[in-house]
Amino acid sequence: MATAPQAEWLLRYARDRGLVRPRDVERLRIPRTTLKRLVDEGQLIRRSRGVYTVPEYEPTEHTDLAAVAKRAPKAVICLLSALRFHELTTQNPFEVWIMIDRTAWRPRIEHPPLRIVRASGAALREGIDFHRIEGVLVRVTHPAKTAADCFKYRSKVGTDVAVEALRDCWRQRKATMDEIHRYAKIDRVANVMRPYMESLV
Repeated sequence: MATAPQAEWLLRYARDRGLVRPRDVERLRIPRTTLKRLVDEGQLIRRSRGVYTVPEYEPTEHTDLAAVAKRAPKAVICLLSALRFHELTTQNPFEVWIMIDRTAWRPRIEHPPLRIVRASGAALREGIDFHRIEGVLVRVTHPAKTAADCFKYRSKVGTDVAVEALRDCWRQRKATMDEIHRYAKIDRVANVMRPYMESLV
């Protein structure tokens, strides 16, 4: 049976963390019925399947990234979404681009919409930075890895986007040429990127 102190604690947790999942409730040893009661009373709202927040919660530019990471913690924010996060593009993709293992199940997330690319080995593991967004630990590709990924997946994002990402990454000093070259080799696009990289130095 849920108690008033448990409900208060869960609301405080939601205000502090921004986003709450049922597994957070279990970890706090609060009955799931408390979560349901708070939703029924309007003290918590369902943001997407399995993600809840308080009604006064104000989303930021990166709220969708946090929501995806909350539901799919092993997913890596990549490509257009990573470009936006690193301020390497003026585009604002309506989908969240994520990279997952080639053998992983597709995350079941209703909102926000997802664009999924798959990778394995070093191409999946290397070049990941961890950022705390609205209380959620989010994996985002490093700017240099993001630029290399844009060339690797240029058939999905467009060569013009890949070239712009490389140019802006270099000009804004988000990465060194050595870093970009390292991830270009990991992504097996070093030869493709070489002439573009040479034109910048």
